[in-house]
This record gives sequence, C-alpha cells and structure tokens, in this order.
Amino acid sequence: MGLWRFLKSIWLFSFVSGLFLLHFSIALILINKEVPQSRGMLYPRESETREVRSLDGIWNFVRSDQANPTQGVREEWYSKDLSKSGPTIPMPVPASYNDITTDNLRDHVGTVWYDRKFFAPRSWAVDQRVWLRFGSVHYEAYVWVNGQKVVKHEIGHLPFEAEVTHLLKYGAENRVTVMCDNALIQTTVPQGRITELPNDEGMTIVQSYTFDFFNYAGIHRSVHLYTTPKTFIEEVVVTTNLSKDNVGGEVLYSVKFNGSAINEADNALYVRAQLYDREGKLVANGTSDAQLSGSLQVDNVNPWWPYLMHPEPGYLYQLEVKLHASNDELLDVYRLKVGLRTLSWSNATFQINGRPVYFRGFGRHEDADVRGKGLDNALMVRDFNLLKWIGANAYRTSHYPYSEESMQFADEHGIMIVDECPSVDAENYNQELLGKHKSSLEQLIHRDRNHPSVVMWSIANEPRTREMNADSYFQLVANLTRSLDKTRPITAAIATPWTDDKAGRFLDIISFNRYNAWYSNTGRLDMVTKKVVEEAVAWNKKYNKPVIMAEYGADTLEGLHLQPAYVWSEEFQTEVFARHFKAFDILRKKGWFIGEFVWNFADFKTAQSYTRVGGNKKGVFTRARQPKASAHLLRKRYFALARELDDSSFPEDLFTYIADMGKTENA
Repeated sequence: MGLWRFLKSIWLFSFVSGLFLLHFSIALILINKEVPQSRGMLYPRESETREVRSLDGIWNFVRSDQANPTQGVREEWYSKDLSKSGPTIPMPVPASYNDITTDNLRDHVGTVWYDRKFFAPRSWAVDQRVWLRFGSVHYEAYVWVNGQKVVKHEIGHLPFEAEVTHLLKYGAENRVTVMCDNALIQTTVPQGRITELPNDEGMTIVQSYTFDFFNYAGIHRSVHLYTTPKTFIEEVVVTTNLSKDNVGGEVLYSVKFNGSAINEADNALYVRAQLYDREGKLVANGTSDAQLSGSLQVDNVNPWWPYLMHPEPGYLYQLEVKLHASNDELLDVYRLKVGLRTLSWSNATFQINGRPVYFRGFGRHEDADVRGKGLDNALMVRDFNLLKWIGANAYRTSHYPYSEESMQFADEHGIMIVDECPSVDAENYNQELLGKHKSSLEQLIHRDRNHPSVVMWSIANEPRTREMNADSYFQLVANLTRSLDKTRPITAAIATPWTDDKAGRFLDIISFNRYNAWYSNTGRLDMVTKKVVEEAVAWNKKYNKPVIMAEYGADTLEGLHLQPAYVWSEEFQTEVFARHFKAFDILRKKGWFIGEFVWNFADFKTAQSYTRVGGNKKGVFTRARQPKASAHLLRKRYFALARELDDSSFPEDLFTYIADMGKTENA
C-alpha cells in the first residue's frame, strides 16, 4: 500500500548521511531485470462455451482513516460485510469516488474499501472455471472473495484478474471485497510525493504530484465474472500482412491454452480458425500446427484504413478461434475483431498500407464531471462523434492506457491511437521505478497488441530527460518495448529542450510538447510560428527521425471574448492555433514532419491551484463536450488537410453561407 509504505519509510529521513550517499550511488546503476509476463486477460466475451456476468452497479464503500491506512487489514474487514466494521455509503462502480459525495472525500489520501454480494449459479459448478476480472482500479488494489485474498495489482488503468473457481459457493451468495490505495510516491507509476503537514487540528497527510491532471481513484472500469471450460483459450495473438497492391491479405495467429489436454498421451490439441467479413461471410479458414499457430490467406481484402483515408475506414473482420481436443471434441470458442493493415516507418515518414500518414488529432483525458475517470459509454460515444465531426484521425492516450471499450471503438471508427503507458513526469530514476515502468508497458502491450487502431507506443510523457541516468533508463525501457512488439514504432512526448535531451536517440519517432505564447512568452502571438519551426528542425537535425508536435495550445475560458486577442479568451486560443498552423505547413514541406496534436480535446480537472480555475481549460471542447470557437477553426483545418492529403471530401456544413460573390449583369 502506497501510503503505508510512506509511513513506514519516514524513519529513513533521519538516517545518517553516509548511508544516504551510499543509497544514492547505488541508485545510479540501473540493471536490466526481467519483468513478470502477463497471462490471459482476453476481454470477456460470451460464446458457446463462456458466460459473462457484470458486477457493475452500486457497491458499499468505506474510507480508511488517513493516519491509519492498514486498520482494515489488521482488523480483517474483508472477512465479513463492510457494514459490520462501520458505516458504509453507496458508491457507483465503475466511477472515481472523489466527486460522488459532498464532503472531503475528494482529497482523501490512502486506502478505501468496497464490497458487494452476488450469486454464483449452480450450473457453474460443473465443468467450469470462474474468473474475476477488473478493467482498472487506481492505483493499487487488493481483492478478497469470501474472505480469501485472490489478487493484488499495482498500476492503475490496466486490467487484472484471478481464478475464483475454488472460492465460490455455488447456488449461494458470495462476497467480493476490494481495498484501493490511491497514494503515489517516488516509486509508483506515475510518481508523486506524500508529506505530513500541520493543520488546524494537528497533522494531516497531503498528496502532491507534478502532472497536470487530477489523481482520480477507485474502481474505474467494469468488473466481470466470467466462465471458461476446464481447458480453454487463454491468449490469442494476431498480426497481419498485406500484399504490395493491398489486394491480398494474411492473418497470422498464435494461441495459448490453459488447462490439461484431454488426451494426456499425445497432448494433441489443435485450433480451427475462421475469418468472417463485415457481412458475416466466411472468407478464410484453416487448422493450426502443433504449436497452435497458423495463417489465413484473404483474397480481395478490405484493409483497415484510418478515418478519412478511405471511404470505408475501420473495416474489421471477425476471427473465430475454436480449440479442439485430439478426438475433435470442441473445448472452447473465442471471437475477436481483426483489422488487416501494415505499418512501416523510416527516418522521414510513417506509412499505413503503403501510404504516408499525416497525424491530425489530440491529446486527451478520460475525464468527466461527477464520474471522474470512470467508464461512461455515453460520454465515449459522444467523444468519438466529436472526433469525427472535427476531422481528427488520431489521438494519444495521454497519459495512461484508456478503457478497452474505447480501444475497440477506435478500431471500429478508424481512429489511430498513440498508446501511452502511465509514466508521466518521470524523474529520480531508480531501479524500483524502472521495474514498474517496464511492467506497465508489458501489461499495456499485452492488452492492446491486437488492436489495428494502435499504431505507435508512447513510453512516457514529459520525462525529465536531461537528468543523470535518463539515457540508460530510457534505453532499457525502449529495448523492452521493442522486444515485446517490433511491428509498431516507439515515441515519447518530450518537453525537455532538444539541447538537453538524452532519450530521443532510443525512439523511432520524436514527439515534442511546447506552449509558445502560453507558458513561454505569454500572450506574444508574434513569437509562435518561427519558434515552432526552429525547434522542430532542431529535433530532426539532432536525431534524423520523423517529428510530431504532440502538444500545443492555450487555456481558454468559454464565453470570454476580447478583441484584440488576449490570454484566456476564445479569440486568443484561435489565434494561437492559426500561428501554429502556419508553422506546420512550413514544416510539412520538409518531408519529415508527420503530425500535429492539439492539447487538449476537452477541458479536464486538475489538482487545486491558483493557475487553474476549475481545472485545465485548454480544451477545444468544454468539459461538457461543447465546442469553443477554436473547434470550428480546427475543423476547417483538419478537413482541409484530409482533402489535400487523402482526397477526402468536405462535409456539407463545413462552411457557412456568407454571400453570393459573383457579379450581376446590368440590364
């Protein structure tokens, strides 16, 4: 538990300086250690052999005393209903707990507890295995079923699961209990600090962090119970190829199973794979080899294209995987969507299906009023409607993995994803931090490797890449990422000046963040275009790699209008964008500048600060997902780029009628 680790480590501050220096010198040497490998975690889907039950809804909730975060563990709150250990309140799942109540729960630091009851049907007791899966709990989670600990997981925004077959009471009521710890310290991903400060009543625990978004916590994504057969499909890995003319396609698959073979003598399980098109027509089928791997050849393929690069973007096939015993008995069935596409990149370009890509999109946040970072399907659909309305073809999952449901939606709508791990503002590089950073990437790649929408891995946002050890640290992180997936390029969003950066040489694509006329030379619109061009050129000259501007923008208070443009006004945000557009068009002619990402898609909540009025206001849309003036300018920009680069047509409502500019003839 983060807060408990902090309280136990307070005594270290009084340690003798000699030991501190010894610890510091050891920390400078980073060792490349193996990280645990994820298993399973396929998204829960029903089939002929599987059942899925949601545990979403209203759970019981208790917060721990900040000064006594392990009280619930010592008193074994998990061994009985939470209501028997003290008063509970109702808490929605999935949702962040911070903004649900009207008291100071928002700023609570440390552990909170959830529980709920559920029935396990008698039918599950026969020839079934049962799994409990969490889409995400932030930051650290401990889970008990009927008083027995089943799993611990650290790092939010990523799924985890455990088998609970042997712990359930079938045909009876069961209880699941979760302890969640939101504390961030210098060895968590992301990092934070906890301090003990005096207040009006004595002392209090205060959480601080340098990243500019609120540290929402709780059970953020759906909780599922699902069943599998005794022997089942545990993993499916898919890669795809296209012929040079994009007429033929290939789906390569590899399957792992869990459980014992039906025939122990020959252990000869095999897989039958069938591929169906969007209309449900069978287009390819085959049988695996002895290693449960194989390939499917697809004629007259419909490739997966990004939005606005093709009349049918986001084309998906359905891959049906059937696991059979050697006697042909059907053991398990799992289905997933597959997009056929190829990626390639050089020191100047990024291509999909052999065509150059120019990224136009956003940095975003999973953030909304009341539910915080909790999964919200209505909001997700609204966001994708807005992405398509504005003409974006990509976004970065700043600054953590987004929900699996949103990744599936991106697949379906042809929105390209720069998939980012939860490392943000990394500093004070040390061995424990390195291990967790690498683990977060391993889990992310394991979860998202089959998504055609994922076209790039981002291994960090704004790390302190001028620090000592930054070079060896990010070399190890990049090497791990490539070892896990060689089919996608690697990037990181860097804010360190190019002159001081030590990490870019380990990346495939350089992404940089800079806020000209906002954090630098505030209000000076005449100091934007030239500086953007000069910095992008410098990054390319230093590393000889493609360059993306991953963040630019200005805070904007909706409804504030000032002419001439003035900081915080809608006019100023619009002008900042226009000055960047001019720079981007200069850079596009150089051949190695491949994308522009506005910060941010929508306004979002941050920690309390005198520089933030209700949060970060750099959104093109408000937190309620309504457009500011800059959204209409950006829409014209993105559709103009789509027409120029991808031969896409303008939407009918892109331009508002002003006047008939033709000359009338005199009678």
